[in-house]
Formats: sequence, structure tokens, C-alpha cells
Amino acid sequence: MYKIMTPGPTQVRESVRKARSLECPNSDLDPAFFDYYKQTCELISSLLHTSEETLILSGEGILGLEAACASMTEPGDRVLVLDNGIYGKGFADFVSMYGGIPVLYTRDYLETLDVKELEEYLEKDHDFKYATVVHCDTPSGMLNDIRSICPLLKKYGILTVVDSVAGMFGNEVYAEESQVDILCGGSQKAVSAPPGLTFVTVSEDAKKAMAERKTPVASFYANLRIFEGYYEKQWFPYTMPSSDIYGLHQAMEDIRNDKDLYRRHERIGKAVRKALRESGLGLHLKSGYSNTVSVFDVPKDVTASQILNKVLEDSGILLAGSFDVLEGKVIRIGHMGANATYENVKETMEALDCAMRGLQVPLSASLAEVFEREYASK
Repeated sequence: MYKIMTPGPTQVRESVRKARSLECPNSDLDPAFFDYYKQTCELISSLLHTSEETLILSGEGILGLEAACASMTEPGDRVLVLDNGIYGKGFADFVSMYGGIPVLYTRDYLETLDVKELEEYLEKDHDFKYATVVHCDTPSGMLNDIRSICPLLKKYGILTVVDSVAGMFGNEVYAEESQVDILCGGSQKAVSAPPGLTFVTVSEDAKKAMAERKTPVASFYANLRIFEGYYEKQWFPYTMPSSDIYGLHQAMEDIRNDKDLYRRHERIGKAVRKALRESGLGLHLKSGYSNTVSVFDVPKDVTASQILNKVLEDSGILLAGSFDVLEGKVIRIGHMGANATYENVKETMEALDCAMRGLQVPLSASLAEVFEREYASK
């Protein structure tokens, strides 16, 4: 078996695997399970620093993104799509799918969004029902400052849908303070549970906008409104996957009990970036570095597949390439959640050192040595 060091899915802790093996209740009828679901949702809200309601949906993280857009979009709505990455641009498809008019605010894919520049744009045009924002754009590792961006949008009366699937729990999120209206997460990134669940935190402003729709949501499964009053009614709109939710709850307990979580992610992120720079591999991005994933350009005279295969075959470590406009151009190292330990990442740096030697890619410094030195200095 290989060691997963990709930016999702990530390694899954033994505590989570054990929780998933518990006896299954009838999640449609058992009152205790309704309590458990609600408690899990409240735990997630607390970890994201918000008093707003969280809902857990049965589906991979992309379901949360689509459900947010489906629930918020009516035909003819203008929606601002903040686009400085592949996933950022991808929101436009969801908006169009449900009859909205996506307006792309496209910026350099190598730079994090400039908040002052965005405000200059909004001064001229802010007639949007909501805006979509990607916190961490996983294909490139881009991190956008939602703590500044979302309050700015709210200032102009624009609601926000935020994709933090690959950002949260590696980069701390203050959802309520940041005035995020719908915040989307997923089980398989820094949460370090298996794929299969998404969760969304929904503000009162977002609920009001959904309640005031003039047309019904054009979906059943991708519809946040179908959960309204689920606890009072003791009724879920579809059968909840109890084992998945047991695992998610345990993963959230692990996060709550990990007092060094954000400091460790920051130390590892900085040390990996330092190692990539000093080795000569460099970083793909010019700014906006996430503490959950680091990305470097494929050196000349080798291919992404050669690097990935070499690391896997020689060291048993699975890294990731990318896709769309970045296909074959970059290598991604996932240092999030259970991946984000000193031992895991040092072993990964050693594997990359070995692979580059084998592929005759010259390095100006050892990735593992620089990582070890930089990590120890913090």
C-alpha cells in the first residue's frame, strides 16, 4: 500500500476508521440519530467559529457547491464569479446550469485576489445577487483572503458562497466574522475522513434569500431548503449515511482536540515552500500560498508522469499532478489534515530528492535537509 500525500483524498486516521465500524442505526427513524446528526453539525459550526446552522449532505464536496448555487440562483440572477483559478472559474457552470448569469471577474491565476482592486471594480458594478469565492483553489494551491473579501462584498449588498473544501482546518476560518453566507467544506481534505460527505454552513441572510425565491429550486438533491425543520419534524429528506457521519463526527473531535493544528500546518507549509525555493524547483504561484497544499512547476526535460511514477515506485508515496490548464505542468504535495505531520512530509521530501536524482534533475539543495532545518527553526 502507498502513502497518500495528495491534496485530497488524504490519509484517514485509525480513530475515524474505528468510528465508521460502529453498529448502524436506522437513520430514518432513530431519534438518537437525529440528535447525533444535529450535534455533529453544531460541532462543525463551532470549529468554523460561527453560530450559524451547518447541514451535512450525502455526497462528495462538489455537491455542496452545486447545492449552494442551486438554492441561491433564480433565472436571470446576475452572479459575480471571482476567478483566479480553475475551481473559481468552474462556479460559472453551476450558475448557468440553474439559469443565472455568471459575470466573471478574471484575474491572474498566479496571484491571490487583490482586495483593493476588487473594491474598485465593485464601485462601478455591484448589481449581483451573490458572489462565488474560492478560499483554496486546489489545482494550484491558491489561497484567497476570505476574511477581507467577503465583508467587502457584503458592504455592497452581495451575498457570498465560499468553497473552502481544501482550505478549512489547515487555514483557520472565522465564518461569522468573515460574513460568509454559505460556506462549503468536504470530508476528504484536511478533515481527513473518507470522501462522501459535504457540509455547508448557512447564514440567516442566505436563508432569507432562499425563502424569498419567486421560483422553486430546480433540484431536489442539490437543494438546501429541503432540510428546513428536519430536527423538529424528525425527518430527513433522504436516508443519511450513518457510518459516514460517525466517521465525520470523530474527525471533527480529532480536530477539536488538536491544539497544535493550525500552527503545525503553518510550520509545514512554510518549510515546504522554503525547501522548494532553495532546491531550485521553485513555486508555481507568485502569492497566495495555502498551508494545505504546495505546488511546483515540472522541471524541463522531464514530465509530470515521470516524477509521479518515480516517487510512487521507488518510495511508495502518492503525489498528484493537476488538470485543466495545469495538466502535465505542475506537481502538488498535499500537507493537510492527517498528511500534515513532520514525519510524513520529511519522508515526502526525501522521496522527491531521490526521484529527482534518479531522473537527473539537478537540485541546488536537498529538499529534505532544507525542510528539516526550516521546520526546526520555528
